[in-house]
Amino acid sequence: MASSTGDRSQAVRHGLRAKVLTLDGMNPRVRRVEYAVRGPIVQRALELEQELRQGTVSLPAPLPSQGVKKPFTEVIRANIGDAQAMGQRPITFLRQVLALCVNPDLLSSPNFPDDAKKRAERILQACGGHSLGAYSVSSGIQLIREDVARYIERRDGGIPADPNNVFLSTGASDAIVTVLKLLVAGEGHTRTGVLIPIPQYPLYSATLAELGAVQVDYYLDEERAWALDVAELHRALGQARDHCRPRALCVINPGNPTGQVQTRECIEAVIRFAFEERLFLLADEVYQDNVYAAGSQFHSFKKVLMEMGPPYAGQQELASFHSTSKGYMGECGFRGGYVEVVNMDAAVQQQMLKLMSVRLCPPVPGQALLDLVVSPPAPTDPSFAQFQAEKQAVLAELAAKAKLTEQVFNEAPGISCNPVQGAMYSFPRVQLPPRAVERAQELGLAPDMFFCLRLLEETGICVVPGSGFGQREGTYHFRMTILPPLEKLRLLLEKLSRFHAKFTLEYS
Repeated sequence: MASSTGDRSQAVRHGLRAKVLTLDGMNPRVRRVEYAVRGPIVQRALELEQELRQGTVSLPAPLPSQGVKKPFTEVIRANIGDAQAMGQRPITFLRQVLALCVNPDLLSSPNFPDDAKKRAERILQACGGHSLGAYSVSSGIQLIREDVARYIERRDGGIPADPNNVFLSTGASDAIVTVLKLLVAGEGHTRTGVLIPIPQYPLYSATLAELGAVQVDYYLDEERAWALDVAELHRALGQARDHCRPRALCVINPGNPTGQVQTRECIEAVIRFAFEERLFLLADEVYQDNVYAAGSQFHSFKKVLMEMGPPYAGQQELASFHSTSKGYMGECGFRGGYVEVVNMDAAVQQQMLKLMSVRLCPPVPGQALLDLVVSPPAPTDPSFAQFQAEKQAVLAELAAKAKLTEQVFNEAPGISCNPVQGAMYSFPRVQLPPRAVERAQELGLAPDMFFCLRLLEETGICVVPGSGFGQREGTYHFRMTILPPLEKLRLLLEKLSRFHAKFTLEYS
């Protein structure tokens, strides 16, 4: 002991003080967190952008052609659902009201319509000090929670929604993490297990790793357009009970990354399953405005649950999430969202509010934006016609992009793509030659990561490998957004298809 103390003292004298926080000594749960959407491939995309600006482009060590100049002039980031970064224009009315809220001096300007001014004044009256720069209560501005509740009632055909069960959040993600924190408990075989769809949005796997919960995978059926099969839920649950205590079931509808839209019959079956197996339901419904395929329709879990009646309606616990980041709005940077809880224990609901209070409140500009999304201009308002035209134009273009993506990929040998029924992504399956798989293994990479890295280096197209979302063993996919402008998307799809053909030939 004395020797060790002496060594430390000598180290201090020579200025060799060791770091308090090291990789070996940090929180091991954080080290296990992975988030593919902004993972290593995106870091490489950022490096390429920097190199393109400087006029020198080189490749990282494991890949060929180091130092060769690139045959592209820009990196196309199709890795993330960031609509405005891909060129989608903001909705005029939303930005007008936000501008007025941020700078109330503009309320006297003739350049803004009267209904936008009235909406801004209404929001500001509900803010502390009549300013968007003031904190709100932790659950969000009461007026906006009431507007959210009215929106839910309209959406669900008049089924009541209580604003006291609505909590505003920093995007949907923050609310999802909060609810998962409430659910996680136990050690060893009693640790909480959470059923999540595979493929999944990596927020779920990352959060469960950070919280020390058990990820319980249930696989969507790719052969049936990524359908959710209750028999698969039973399989996953039965296996999980050997090593954890499953307490929650997550459903993403419309799907991310898979783009499927669940039928009402499927939702009913899932609710019955959750009720019978005593599972808390998490319904991630942030893409509810993004439904394109003929015959597909969004059904909220809340509506279906209430219409199923007793015993489900009065007992099944549910948290459903929505966001301003997707839909036709694409306002990712404002971080607006909400969660509605149904049949939650009152004491637990108080604990959820306490947990939210630790972070003070969601961003107030995001709350204001959410208010405009859930209560847009009425038909009698001056801004209604322009608002409707802009909204429909965005959704119509997304529908065209969804159809184009499916069509082009399915014409390419070795690529297959299910219909993009909703959301804003495709999740195509790619065939990779055995030699490519072997080469990836030699480099210590997942085969689809190897494919996506080569794609990025040779074409400038940045997509995320399917291994970052989960997939059945022996299958390979990638996720890409359908957000680029239509003609740019067409070129991207064709370029990607040609690259796959070249890649296949190289490793055949």
